[in-house]
Amino acid sequence: MAITPPEKDGTRLLYGCMALGGSWDTDAYGPADIDAAEAAIEAALDSGIDTFDHADIYRRGKAEAVFGEVLARTPGLRERIVLQTKCGIRLADGGLPGMYDLRGPAIVRRVEESLGRLRTDVIDVLLLHRPDPLAAPEDVAAALTSLRERGLVRRFGVSNMNAAQIAALQRHLDFPLVANQLEMSLDRRAWLEDGVLVNTAAAAANGFPAGTLEYCLENGVRLQAWGALAQGRFTGRQESPEEHATARLVRSLANAKGTTPETVLLWWLQRHPARVAPVVGSSRPERIRACRDAALREPDLTHEEWYELWIAARGAPLP
Repeated sequence: MAITPPEKDGTRLLYGCMALGGSWDTDAYGPADIDAAEAAIEAALDSGIDTFDHADIYRRGKAEAVFGEVLARTPGLRERIVLQTKCGIRLADGGLPGMYDLRGPAIVRRVEESLGRLRTDVIDVLLLHRPDPLAAPEDVAAALTSLRERGLVRRFGVSNMNAAQIAALQRHLDFPLVANQLEMSLDRRAWLEDGVLVNTAAAAANGFPAGTLEYCLENGVRLQAWGALAQGRFTGRQESPEEHATARLVRSLANAKGTTPETVLLWWLQRHPARVAPVVGSSRPERIRACRDAALREPDLTHEEWYELWIAARGAPLP
């Protein structure tokens, strides 16, 4: 019988499971890896996070497998969570290079394998991990439709795709794509600066696909931000003068608002009208819990404070 957790497209935070499962090699995971996964899951739930983001390639499948172990030994947990995974990347293996594969049969096979590792009968949200230049949108859409009709996947989205790619796929679907996961943080700001560098020399070097943010906002495609904590650049490992100055401002705002620097960074993303849902990827329970206020409180940043953070991270005034 399929389990039906609540649909939560409005989830404030997701927990990213890429760090679970031990090493990236082919060595088997062990009891310590399962215990570490359980501790991370508990910390996320304690912090108000109930959406868990996977991919079939994370730790070569071991991230999904240890998560499945925790589900199997924790009665009732599956009903409490929203389970998201991704497919479409093939890691280098057996002399073959790494590549992307969104052929219809490959999508279906990867989903069936993920279901087995996760020890569940349905995935709540499936994202296509990277665009495959050889994949025909109608073929991809047929595979997604089949998975939905078979009851194996409830909802679908994409990852690392631009507006035109999303629209091309959506034209072949009778149901909406609900998410687009992109790298977004106070450090990686191309998604934001694309909208203010118009008619400036810096626009040519920006690289973010114009119109993607607006397309997602207008069509109900929820933006999910991977790398949301900027790999600790503003909370622990500053290198450049701009990073040091921004880290000081983040700490000052956190102290003034009675929260943590991690929360301030996540609030900065969440404050945007696109309703960005950050993905928290640390395996350390204490760092997961440091994000609690971003899951449970409205972003407490004024218009001016939000801009202060942006300009500090830029290291230069706005154009």
